[in-house]
Amino acid sequence: MLESYLAVIAGLALLTWSADRFVDGAGNLARILGAPPLLIGITIVGIGTSAPEVLVSISAVINDTPNLAVGNAIGSNITNIALVLGITALICPLAVNSGILRRELPLVLGVSALAVVFCLDLRLSRGEGATLLLGFVLVLAWMLHLARTGSQDDPMLSEIIAHEQEQDGMPPGKAWFWVGVGLLLLPISAQLLVWGASTIARHFGISELVIGLTIVALGTSLPELAASLMSALRKEADLALGNVLGSNLFNLLLVLAIPGLMSGPALDPDIKVRDLPVMIGLTVVLFVMAWGWRGQGRISRLEGGTLLAAFVGYQLILAASLDLI
Repeated sequence: MLESYLAVIAGLALLTWSADRFVDGAGNLARILGAPPLLIGITIVGIGTSAPEVLVSISAVINDTPNLAVGNAIGSNITNIALVLGITALICPLAVNSGILRRELPLVLGVSALAVVFCLDLRLSRGEGATLLLGFVLVLAWMLHLARTGSQDDPMLSEIIAHEQEQDGMPPGKAWFWVGVGLLLLPISAQLLVWGASTIARHFGISELVIGLTIVALGTSLPELAASLMSALRKEADLALGNVLGSNLFNLLLVLAIPGLMSGPALDPDIKVRDLPVMIGLTVVLFVMAWGWRGQGRISRLEGGTLLAAFVGYQLILAASLDLI
């Protein structure tokens, strides 16, 4: 079992580090090729921070543990809202000024509701996986459209541009090197993590779903936590929230699509009564907090503490389901 624990630790560490190196390399290559800062910030950085979840999902299906992949997608969304935004808002309350975020909030809510509907029959079919993937393509096209035509006066877009313009350049050879390192280590580290986590699950009789919801989801959400904390400390509240909303969209439209497309798995029954209600409930709460019904949207420190408490409560529910408390 020692090898399994070491594989999980090494997999999580390598996954986070290699994703960061890949984003740095790809971003610098795009700058060298003359891509606009906004295009880099919206697409390369956004997709790059979701790379750990994508690679873990693929590895989980290849290793015949599709419920781990599903748990990773659902658990990452729960973690992003309750833990990442909870901690971020506690450190720095998040004022929502961006008009783009006001359009993105109902989109995230709608996609979350669609994912719940697809999972209610406890099977994620290939047709449903294809539908989610089509949604990912459409959302990505929308983001590219924003990068080309969006007003730079929008607070979130201006924060992205300012952040990208501050990035230090690197020589083309170094940028290619880090892209290669990322492409090599991402699948290896994902395989390590999935092998270690699934081995631990089998040894203790824990479901693949719960492993995906806990250890794997928390580990693969570390890039989002780091990005949102840095944005909050830089007083870039819209970007902090945008990181989470973009990640949650990618998790449902791309990460969740992979097990559907590759295997069409039957789902663990617990997801229907425990995990999907928590995910959609937290998404509704986030929508209510951030929308700004009587003016500017805002996630206060009190609301951040409430989100964090919800995350702790959910982890206790999972622990209780395993008879750990």
